[in-house]
Amino acid sequence: MLCFPRAEEPSPRTMNPLSQSSIPSLRLLRRGKVRDLYAIDARHILIVATDRLSAFDVVLPTPVAGKGAVLTALSNFWFRRFAAITPNHLGGPPLTEVLPQRGLREALRERVVVAKKARPLPLEAVVRGYLSGSGWRDYRRDGAVCGVRLPAGLRPAERLPKPIYTPSTKAVVGGHDANITFADTVEFIGPDLAEQVRALSLRLYAAAAEYASQKGIIIADTKFEFGLDENGGLMLIDELLTPDSSRFWPAAAWRPGAQPPSFDKQFARDYLHAIGWDKTPPAPPLPAAVAARVAEQYREAQKRLLPPAASRQRLSG
Repeated sequence: MLCFPRAEEPSPRTMNPLSQSSIPSLRLLRRGKVRDLYAIDARHILIVATDRLSAFDVVLPTPVAGKGAVLTALSNFWFRRFAAITPNHLGGPPLTEVLPQRGLREALRERVVVAKKARPLPLEAVVRGYLSGSGWRDYRRDGAVCGVRLPAGLRPAERLPKPIYTPSTKAVVGGHDANITFADTVEFIGPDLAEQVRALSLRLYAAAAEYASQKGIIIADTKFEFGLDENGGLMLIDELLTPDSSRFWPAAAWRPGAQPPSFDKQFARDYLHAIGWDKTPPAPPLPAAVAARVAEQYREAQKRLLPPAASRQRLSG
């Protein structure tokens, strides 16, 4: 039986998470599951990472205070770390020009990014180094994940012989991602670009996994998002190697055949499973204690992965 802790008294900041941003001086382009996008000019956008939490592709009514700041800090760290490997969306006018209102700028500073516009590719580039989640379900049914045949007899959470590229569709808000094959991506974006995305995704995963292992973290799987710049060049966009887009496990707790704890929103998923939610909107609210535990997991991922100088943006708690 799953046991969920009693809620503790929230701090003042915890009581005021950001569910939705409002920037009157900029035109809102769209609201995603977590991020709000605003137009800056013809070549740049402002991305605001809110504290919204999604599970099973449904946005929950309960935000997780400070979550957006953690996502932003981690993404920016990885984008800069891998800038020599591939271009990314970071760059544009200074934030003081984009948000001249000092009060608003300071309130949003830890969760905003000025980014270059891109045309997103219609897929999520998923790489798996371990067998878990939908990959485990596919393997049990087919002996393969996204068309990639795997050895027989693998156990849950088992390390794969080598990382595999297992793309999925990119669902709109309210929709569900679906695993697809590499052949499907060729049909979507053409053979050259599909191969480029696959090779780059595997290279990024390998570099990230090596770094994370030095911090005591296993990156079981992660998804990358790519877009095309104004010249048709490929670049990383959206977010990168965060608890929202990755499955982070503590290396000390991992063993094949058992699901290790995760530094992500798995605790919220477990709660939703426990109460029997059918994964269709509207989602039920999370108890304060569950939201607080999710916040702790996000904070722990940031603490472990980022150098102290890069970890100034923290969850309240």
